[in-house]
Amino acid sequence: MTNTVIKIEGLGKKYLLAHKSPQRYIALRDVLVDRAKRLGCRLRHPFARSAGGENPAVEDFWALSDLSFEVEEGERVGVIGRNGAGKSTLLKILSRITEPTTGRVSLRGRVASLLEVGTGFHPELTGRENIYLNGAILGMSKAEIRRNFDAIVDFAGVEKFLDTPVKRYSSGMYVRLAFAVAAHLDTEILMIDEVLAVGDAEFQKKCMGKMDEVSHRQGRTILFVSHNMGAISQLCNRVVCLERGRVALDTPDVSAGVREYLNVSRDTSATAEWRNPGSLFENPWFKPLRFGLYGEDGKAISGPLERKDRVWVEIEGIVEVPDPALEVGYHLCDERNGVLICYGYQTDQMGGEKELPTLEGYFILRTPLSCSLLNVGGYQMKMEVNLFNRERIVNPHSTSPEFSFEISGRIYPSPYRLGETPGILALDQPWVLQPVNSMQIEK
Repeated sequence: MTNTVIKIEGLGKKYLLAHKSPQRYIALRDVLVDRAKRLGCRLRHPFARSAGGENPAVEDFWALSDLSFEVEEGERVGVIGRNGAGKSTLLKILSRITEPTTGRVSLRGRVASLLEVGTGFHPELTGRENIYLNGAILGMSKAEIRRNFDAIVDFAGVEKFLDTPVKRYSSGMYVRLAFAVAAHLDTEILMIDEVLAVGDAEFQKKCMGKMDEVSHRQGRTILFVSHNMGAISQLCNRVVCLERGRVALDTPDVSAGVREYLNVSRDTSATAEWRNPGSLFENPWFKPLRFGLYGEDGKAISGPLERKDRVWVEIEGIVEVPDPALEVGYHLCDERNGVLICYGYQTDQMGGEKELPTLEGYFILRTPLSCSLLNVGGYQMKMEVNLFNRERIVNPHSTSPEFSFEISGRIYPSPYRLGETPGILALDQPWVLQPVNSMQIEK
Protein backbone atom coordinates (compact mmCIF):
# COMPACT_ATOMS: atom_id res chain seq x y z
CA MET A 1 0.00 0.00 0.00
CA THR A 2 1.36 3.42 -0.99
CA ASN A 3 1.86 6.23 1.54
CA THR A 4 1.62 8.99 -1.08
CA VAL A 5 -0.14 12.05 0.35
CA ILE A 6 0.49 14.49 -2.53
CA LYS A 7 0.33 13.41 -6.16
CA ILE A 8 0.91 15.98 -8.92
CA GLU A 9 0.28 14.91 -12.52
CA GLY A 10 0.97 17.09 -15.56
CA LEU A 11 0.25 20.28 -13.63
CA GLY A 12 0.14 23.52 -15.61
CA LYS A 13 -0.90 27.08 -14.83
CA LYS A 14 -1.30 29.73 -17.51
CA TYR A 15 -1.61 33.48 -16.98
CA LEU A 16 -2.39 36.15 -19.55
CA LEU A 17 0.12 39.00 -19.53
CA ALA A 18 -1.01 42.32 -20.94
CA HIS A 19 1.58 44.58 -22.53
CA LYS A 20 1.11 48.33 -22.78
CA SER A 21 2.94 49.86 -25.68
CA PRO A 22 4.01 53.48 -25.36
CA GLN A 23 1.55 55.64 -27.32
CA ARG A 24 -0.09 59.05 -27.41
CA TYR A 25 -2.96 60.13 -25.20
CA ILE A 26 -6.17 58.27 -26.15
CA ALA A 27 -9.43 60.19 -26.01
CA LEU A 28 -12.89 58.68 -25.62
CA ARG A 29 -13.66 59.28 -29.31
CA ASP A 30 -10.59 57.18 -30.24
CA VAL A 31 -11.90 54.27 -28.18
CA LEU A 32 -15.40 54.55 -29.70
CA VAL A 33 -14.02 54.71 -33.25
CA ASP A 34 -11.80 51.66 -32.65
CA ARG A 35 -14.70 49.65 -31.20
CA ALA A 36 -16.93 50.62 -34.14
CA LYS A 37 -14.29 49.49 -36.63
CA ARG A 38 -13.91 46.11 -34.89
CA LEU A 39 -17.68 45.60 -34.80
CA GLY A 40 -18.03 46.48 -38.49
CA CYS A 41 -15.23 44.05 -39.38
CA ARG A 42 -16.90 41.22 -37.44
CA LEU A 43 -20.27 41.91 -39.12
CA ARG A 44 -18.72 41.84 -42.60
CA HIS A 45 -16.56 38.79 -41.94
CA PRO A 46 -18.19 36.83 -39.09
CA PHE A 47 -16.02 33.73 -39.55
CA ALA A 48 -12.68 35.41 -40.14
CA ARG A 49 -10.00 35.51 -37.47
CA SER A 50 -8.43 38.78 -36.44
CA ALA A 51 -5.09 39.74 -37.91
CA GLY A 52 -2.38 37.73 -36.33
CA GLY A 53 -4.95 35.35 -34.81
CA GLU A 54 -4.64 36.82 -31.32
CA ASN A 55 -4.33 40.12 -29.52
CA PRO A 56 -0.66 41.12 -29.83
CA ALA A 57 -0.94 43.04 -26.55
CA VAL A 58 -1.69 39.83 -24.62
CA GLU A 59 0.89 37.07 -24.04
CA ASP A 60 0.45 33.57 -22.60
CA PHE A 61 2.73 32.91 -19.62
CA TRP A 62 3.00 29.40 -18.17
CA ALA A 63 4.03 29.69 -14.53
CA LEU A 64 3.91 25.87 -14.32
CA SER A 65 4.23 23.48 -17.24
CA ASP A 66 3.75 19.69 -17.19
CA LEU A 67 4.84 19.44 -13.56
CA SER A 68 4.74 15.97 -12.01
CA PHE A 69 6.05 14.48 -8.74
CA GLU A 70 4.82 12.70 -5.62
CA VAL A 71 5.35 13.30 -1.92
CA GLU A 72 5.25 10.50 0.62
CA GLU A 73 3.81 10.74 4.13
CA GLY A 74 6.25 12.33 6.60
CA GLU A 75 8.59 13.73 3.94
CA ARG A 76 10.04 17.21 4.40
CA VAL A 77 10.36 18.58 0.87
CA GLY A 78 12.24 21.79 0.23
CA VAL A 79 11.06 23.56 -2.94
CA ILE A 80 13.77 25.85 -4.31
CA GLY A 81 14.36 27.84 -7.48
CA ARG A 82 14.89 31.32 -8.81
CA ASN A 83 12.27 34.06 -8.52
CA GLY A 84 9.53 33.32 -11.05
CA ALA A 85 10.28 29.58 -11.21
CA GLY A 86 6.73 28.72 -10.07
CA LYS A 87 7.25 27.86 -6.39
CA SER A 88 4.54 30.09 -4.91
CA THR A 89 2.13 29.22 -7.74
CA LEU A 90 2.57 25.54 -6.92
CA LEU A 91 1.72 26.08 -3.26
CA LYS A 92 -1.31 28.21 -4.14
CA ILE A 93 -2.67 25.40 -6.31
CA LEU A 94 -1.99 22.78 -3.65
CA SER A 95 -3.70 25.02 -1.07
CA ARG A 96 -6.74 25.37 -3.39
CA ILE A 97 -6.33 29.14 -3.60
CA THR A 98 -6.11 29.04 -7.39
CA GLU A 99 -7.10 26.44 -9.97
CA PRO A 100 -4.67 24.76 -12.38
CA THR A 101 -5.03 25.22 -16.12
CA THR A 102 -4.03 21.63 -16.88
CA GLY A 103 -3.29 18.48 -14.93
CA ARG A 104 -4.56 17.31 -11.58
CA VAL A 105 -3.54 17.26 -7.92
CA SER A 106 -4.49 14.58 -5.39
CA LEU A 107 -4.18 15.31 -1.65
CA ARG A 108 -4.73 12.86 1.18
CA GLY A 109 -5.35 14.64 4.45
CA ARG A 110 -6.07 18.14 5.69
CA VAL A 111 -3.82 20.98 4.56
CA ALA A 112 -2.55 23.95 6.58
CA SER A 113 -0.80 26.62 4.54
CA LEU A 114 1.06 29.81 5.36
CA LEU A 115 1.61 31.65 2.10
CA GLU A 116 1.26 35.40 2.62
CA VAL A 117 1.18 37.71 5.61
CA GLY A 118 -2.36 37.82 6.95
CA THR A 119 -3.79 35.06 4.73
CA GLY A 120 -6.98 33.77 6.38
CA PHE A 121 -7.07 36.62 8.92
CA HIS A 122 -9.75 39.31 9.14
CA PRO A 123 -8.11 42.67 9.96
CA GLU A 124 -11.04 43.95 12.03
CA LEU A 125 -11.15 40.90 14.30
CA THR A 126 -8.91 40.41 17.33
CA GLY A 127 -6.10 37.89 17.58
CA ARG A 128 -8.33 35.65 19.70
CA GLU A 129 -11.17 35.74 17.16
CA ASN A 130 -8.80 35.13 14.25
CA ILE A 131 -7.40 32.00 15.89
CA TYR A 132 -10.90 30.49 15.83
CA LEU A 133 -11.59 31.86 12.33
CA ASN A 134 -8.35 30.56 10.86
CA GLY A 135 -8.78 27.21 12.58
CA ALA A 136 -12.28 26.89 11.14
CA ILE A 137 -10.95 27.73 7.65
CA LEU A 138 -8.43 24.90 8.09
CA GLY A 139 -11.29 22.51 8.88
CA MET A 140 -10.90 22.30 12.66
CA SER A 141 -13.75 22.02 15.14
CA LYS A 142 -14.19 24.53 17.91
CA ALA A 143 -13.23 21.87 20.46
CA GLU A 144 -9.95 21.17 18.62
CA ILE A 145 -9.09 24.86 18.50
CA ARG A 146 -9.95 25.35 22.17
CA ARG A 147 -7.75 22.39 23.12
CA ASN A 148 -4.71 23.96 21.40
CA PHE A 149 -5.54 27.60 22.16
CA ASP A 150 -3.09 28.16 25.03
CA ALA A 151 -0.22 26.49 23.15
CA ILE A 152 -0.89 28.68 20.08
CA VAL A 153 -0.87 31.91 22.11
CA ASP A 154 2.24 30.91 24.04
CA PHE A 155 4.14 29.98 20.87
CA ALA A 156 3.17 33.18 19.06
CA GLY A 157 4.06 35.40 22.04
CA VAL A 158 1.10 37.75 21.46
CA GLU A 159 -0.71 37.27 24.77
CA LYS A 160 -0.68 41.01 25.56
CA PHE A 161 -2.28 41.81 22.20
CA LEU A 162 -4.71 38.90 22.05
CA ASP A 163 -7.78 41.13 22.21
CA THR A 164 -6.36 43.77 19.86
CA PRO A 165 -7.56 43.88 16.21
CA VAL A 166 -4.88 42.27 14.04
CA LYS A 167 -4.84 45.31 11.75
CA ARG A 168 -2.79 46.89 14.53
CA TYR A 169 -0.24 44.04 14.42
CA SER A 170 3.14 44.36 12.81
CA SER A 171 4.00 41.99 9.94
CA GLY A 172 6.11 39.94 12.34
CA MET A 173 3.22 39.55 14.80
CA TYR A 174 0.96 38.54 11.92
CA VAL A 175 3.31 35.79 10.86
CA ARG A 176 3.96 34.55 14.41
CA LEU A 177 0.26 34.10 15.07
CA ALA A 178 -0.49 32.61 11.63
CA PHE A 179 2.34 30.09 11.91
CA ALA A 180 1.36 29.16 15.46
CA VAL A 181 -2.20 28.37 14.31
CA ALA A 182 -1.06 26.33 11.31
CA ALA A 183 1.58 24.39 13.27
CA HIS A 184 -0.53 23.51 16.31
CA LEU A 185 -3.71 22.39 14.63
CA ASP A 186 -4.13 18.77 13.63
CA THR A 187 -3.48 18.78 9.90
CA GLU A 188 -1.60 16.15 7.95
CA ILE A 189 0.12 18.46 5.45
CA LEU A 190 1.87 21.75 6.27
CA MET A 191 2.84 24.14 3.46
CA ILE A 192 4.98 27.17 4.17
CA ASP A 193 6.20 29.84 1.77
CA GLU A 194 9.06 32.32 2.23
CA VAL A 195 6.76 34.49 4.34
CA LEU A 196 8.07 32.66 7.42
CA ALA A 197 11.22 34.74 7.11
CA VAL A 198 9.37 37.89 8.18
CA GLY A 199 9.79 36.90 11.81
CA ASP A 200 12.88 37.72 13.85
CA ALA A 201 15.83 35.35 14.18
CA GLU A 202 14.67 33.91 17.52
CA PHE A 203 11.21 33.15 16.21
CA GLN A 204 12.60 31.61 13.02
CA LYS A 205 14.61 29.23 15.22
CA LYS A 206 11.42 28.32 17.10
CA CYS A 207 9.63 27.71 13.81
CA MET A 208 12.35 25.44 12.51
CA GLY A 209 12.26 23.46 15.73
CA LYS A 210 8.47 23.19 15.58
CA MET A 211 8.47 22.01 11.97
CA ASP A 212 11.12 19.43 12.79
CA GLU A 213 9.01 18.26 15.74
CA VAL A 214 5.73 17.91 13.83
CA SER A 215 7.50 16.09 11.02
CA HIS A 216 9.50 13.59 13.10
CA ARG A 217 7.16 13.00 16.03
CA GLN A 218 3.77 13.51 14.44
CA GLY A 219 4.61 12.23 10.95
CA ARG A 220 3.31 15.37 9.25
CA THR A 221 4.28 16.09 5.66
CA ILE A 222 5.94 19.46 5.02
CA LEU A 223 6.40 21.47 1.81
CA PHE A 224 8.80 24.31 2.51
CA VAL A 225 9.51 27.03 -0.07
CA SER A 226 12.55 29.15 0.75
CA HIS A 227 15.58 30.96 -0.66
CA ASN A 228 17.42 30.26 2.58
CA MET A 229 19.59 27.28 1.74
CA GLY A 230 20.61 26.93 5.39
CA ALA A 231 16.99 26.42 6.44
CA ILE A 232 16.45 23.97 3.56
CA SER A 233 19.52 21.96 4.56
CA GLN A 234 18.52 21.94 8.24
CA LEU A 235 14.89 20.92 7.87
CA CYS A 236 14.37 18.99 4.64
CA ASN A 237 15.19 15.41 3.63
CA ARG A 238 14.42 16.02 -0.04
CA VAL A 239 14.90 18.88 -2.48
CA VAL A 240 12.79 19.70 -5.54
CA CYS A 241 14.23 22.46 -7.70
CA LEU A 242 11.91 24.24 -10.15
CA GLU A 243 13.08 26.01 -13.27
CA ARG A 244 10.64 27.78 -15.60
CA GLY A 245 7.73 25.88 -14.15
CA ARG A 246 9.28 22.42 -14.50
CA VAL A 247 11.15 20.06 -12.20
CA ALA A 248 14.85 20.59 -12.89
CA LEU A 249 16.13 18.54 -9.94
CA ASP A 250 14.57 16.09 -7.49
CA THR A 251 16.91 14.39 -5.02
CA PRO A 252 16.98 13.06 -1.42
CA ASP A 253 20.60 14.24 -1.16
CA VAL A 254 19.83 17.73 0.13
CA SER A 255 23.43 18.95 0.32
CA ALA A 256 24.21 17.86 -3.23
CA GLY A 257 20.93 19.34 -4.48
CA VAL A 258 21.59 22.71 -2.87
CA ARG A 259 25.17 22.74 -4.15
CA GLU A 260 24.08 21.96 -7.72
CA TYR A 261 21.35 24.61 -7.61
CA LEU A 262 23.77 27.29 -6.41
CA ASN A 263 26.38 26.37 -9.02
CA VAL A 264 23.84 26.52 -11.84
CA SER A 265 21.98 29.61 -10.67
CA ARG A 266 25.03 31.79 -10.04
CA ASP A 267 25.64 34.21 -12.90
CA THR A 268 29.42 34.63 -12.93
CA SER A 269 29.19 37.47 -15.45
CA ALA A 270 26.83 39.58 -13.33
CA THR A 271 28.12 42.51 -11.31
CA ALA A 272 28.01 42.43 -7.51
CA GLU A 273 25.53 45.28 -7.37
CA TRP A 274 21.83 45.94 -6.76
CA ARG A 275 20.06 49.03 -8.06
CA ASN A 276 16.56 50.17 -7.22
CA PRO A 277 14.43 50.42 -10.37
CA GLY A 278 12.57 53.25 -8.66
CA SER A 279 9.54 51.76 -6.96
CA LEU A 280 10.89 49.27 -4.43
CA PHE A 281 11.12 49.70 -0.64
CA GLU A 282 9.15 52.94 -0.50
CA ASN A 283 9.15 54.35 3.03
CA PRO A 284 10.00 57.71 4.66
CA TRP A 285 12.87 56.45 6.85
CA PHE A 286 15.20 54.98 4.25
CA LYS A 287 14.87 54.25 0.55
CA PRO A 288 17.83 52.24 -0.84
CA LEU A 289 19.04 53.35 -4.25
CA ARG A 290 22.21 51.29 -4.70
CA PHE A 291 23.94 48.46 -2.85
CA GLY A 292 27.06 46.68 -4.04
CA LEU A 293 30.68 45.65 -3.85
CA TYR A 294 33.22 47.95 -5.51
CA GLY A 295 36.91 47.81 -6.34
CA GLU A 296 39.61 50.46 -5.97
CA ASP A 297 38.59 51.91 -9.34
CA GLY A 298 35.09 52.61 -7.98
CA LYS A 299 33.44 50.15 -10.39
CA ALA A 300 31.12 47.35 -9.30
CA ILE A 301 32.88 43.98 -9.00
CA SER A 302 32.32 41.65 -11.95
CA GLY A 303 33.61 38.10 -11.92
CA PRO A 304 35.42 36.21 -9.15
CA LEU A 305 37.50 37.98 -6.51
CA GLU A 306 40.81 36.91 -5.05
CA ARG A 307 41.65 37.10 -1.36
CA LYS A 308 44.25 39.80 -1.98
CA ASP A 309 41.72 42.16 -3.61
CA ARG A 310 40.72 45.35 -1.78
CA VAL A 311 36.98 45.98 -2.05
CA TRP A 312 34.36 48.17 -0.41
CA VAL A 313 30.68 47.76 0.41
CA GLU A 314 28.66 50.81 -0.56
CA ILE A 315 25.05 51.65 0.32
CA GLU A 316 23.42 54.65 -1.33
CA GLY A 317 20.04 55.92 -0.20
CA ILE A 318 17.66 58.73 0.74
CA VAL A 319 16.17 59.56 4.15
CA GLU A 320 13.10 61.83 4.13
CA VAL A 321 12.28 61.60 7.85
CA PRO A 322 15.51 61.60 9.92
CA ASP A 323 15.49 59.28 12.93
CA PRO A 324 18.46 58.80 15.29
CA ALA A 325 17.48 55.13 15.73
CA LEU A 326 18.07 54.34 12.04
CA GLU A 327 20.56 51.50 11.42
CA VAL A 328 21.75 50.66 7.91
CA GLY A 329 24.00 47.69 7.18
CA TYR A 330 24.47 44.27 5.63
CA HIS A 331 24.43 40.53 6.33
CA LEU A 332 27.17 38.39 4.74
CA CYS A 333 26.16 34.74 4.28
CA ASP A 334 27.75 31.60 2.89
CA GLU A 335 25.81 30.97 -0.31
CA ARG A 336 26.08 27.19 -0.01
CA ASN A 337 24.19 26.79 3.24
CA GLY A 338 22.90 30.23 4.17
CA VAL A 339 25.08 30.43 7.30
CA LEU A 340 25.52 34.00 8.57
CA ILE A 341 29.23 34.87 8.56
CA CYS A 342 29.05 38.43 9.85
CA TYR A 343 27.02 41.60 9.75
CA GLY A 344 27.80 45.28 10.05
CA TYR A 345 25.92 48.57 10.54
CA GLN A 346 26.96 52.18 10.25
CA THR A 347 26.23 52.50 13.99
CA ASP A 348 29.06 50.07 14.84
CA GLN A 349 31.99 52.39 14.15
CA MET A 350 30.79 55.72 12.81
CA GLY A 351 30.03 57.41 16.10
CA GLY A 352 32.66 56.03 18.44
CA GLU A 353 32.20 57.57 21.90
CA LYS A 354 30.53 60.62 20.40
CA GLU A 355 26.87 60.93 19.50
CA LEU A 356 26.03 59.11 16.28
CA PRO A 357 25.34 61.34 13.29
CA THR A 358 21.72 61.15 12.15
CA LEU A 359 21.32 59.99 8.56
CA GLU A 360 19.29 62.42 6.47
CA GLY A 361 18.81 63.44 2.86
CA TYR A 362 20.89 61.80 0.14
CA PHE A 363 24.06 59.97 1.24
CA ILE A 364 26.48 57.10 0.56
CA LEU A 365 27.79 54.75 3.26
CA ARG A 366 31.12 53.00 2.57
CA THR A 367 33.03 50.31 4.48
CA PRO A 368 35.86 47.87 3.55
CA LEU A 369 35.33 44.12 3.24
CA SER A 370 38.20 41.83 4.30
CA CYS A 371 38.41 39.29 1.46
CA SER A 372 41.57 37.86 3.02
CA LEU A 373 39.45 36.15 5.68
CA LEU A 374 37.08 34.41 3.27
CA ASN A 375 37.35 30.88 1.93
CA VAL A 376 37.00 29.95 -1.73
CA GLY A 377 33.34 29.79 -2.77
CA GLY A 378 30.18 31.80 -3.29
CA TYR A 379 28.82 34.45 -0.93
CA GLN A 380 25.62 36.44 -0.65
CA MET A 381 25.24 39.91 0.81
CA LYS A 382 21.86 41.28 1.91
CA MET A 383 20.89 44.71 3.17
CA GLU A 384 19.28 45.25 6.55
CA VAL A 385 17.66 48.47 7.76
CA ASN A 386 16.18 48.89 11.27
CA LEU A 387 14.83 51.47 13.61
CA PHE A 388 16.73 50.19 16.65
CA ASN A 389 14.48 48.23 19.02
CA ARG A 390 11.39 49.49 17.16
CA GLU A 391 10.90 48.26 13.62
CA ARG A 392 12.62 46.29 10.86
CA ILE A 393 12.34 48.30 7.64
CA VAL A 394 14.33 46.07 5.27
CA ASN A 395 14.54 42.41 6.32
CA PRO A 396 17.54 40.35 5.14
CA HIS A 397 15.65 37.14 5.97
CA SER A 398 12.89 37.99 3.52
CA THR A 399 12.88 40.28 0.49
CA SER A 400 15.76 42.75 0.56
CA PRO A 401 18.38 44.27 -1.77
CA GLU A 402 20.98 41.57 -2.32
CA PHE A 403 23.81 40.45 -4.58
CA SER A 404 26.21 37.52 -4.86
CA PHE A 405 29.94 37.28 -5.45
CA GLU A 406 32.63 34.60 -5.57
CA ILE A 407 36.09 34.15 -4.08
CA SER A 408 38.47 32.04 -6.18
CA GLY A 409 42.13 31.28 -6.48
CA ARG A 410 44.66 29.71 -4.22
CA ILE A 411 44.32 30.23 -0.49
CA TYR A 412 47.74 29.22 0.82
CA PRO A 413 51.13 28.75 -0.88
CA SER A 414 51.23 25.22 0.56
CA PRO A 415 51.31 22.40 -2.04
CA TYR A 416 48.76 20.55 0.11
CA ARG A 417 46.04 23.24 -0.03
CA LEU A 418 45.29 24.03 -3.64
CA GLY A 419 41.77 25.40 -3.33
CA GLU A 420 38.96 25.52 -0.82
CA THR A 421 39.76 24.50 2.75
CA PRO A 422 37.33 23.03 5.30
CA GLY A 423 35.19 25.55 7.15
CA ILE A 424 33.74 28.95 6.31
CA LEU A 425 36.77 31.17 6.92
CA ALA A 426 40.37 30.80 5.76
CA LEU A 427 42.56 32.80 8.13
CA ASP A 428 45.98 34.20 7.33
CA GLN A 429 47.99 32.34 9.94
CA PRO A 430 51.78 32.30 9.40
CA TRP A 431 53.68 29.54 11.19
CA VAL A 432 57.16 30.05 12.65
CA LEU A 433 59.63 27.20 12.99
CA GLN A 434 61.67 27.56 16.17
CA PRO A 435 64.39 24.87 16.48
CA VAL A 436 65.07 23.58 19.97
CA ASN A 437 68.50 22.05 20.81
CA SER A 438 69.17 19.29 23.30
CA MET A 439 70.63 21.70 25.91
CA GLN A 440 67.37 23.64 26.04
CA ILE A 441 65.38 20.41 26.45
CA GLU A 442 67.56 19.32 29.45
CA LYS A 443 67.03 22.68 31.15
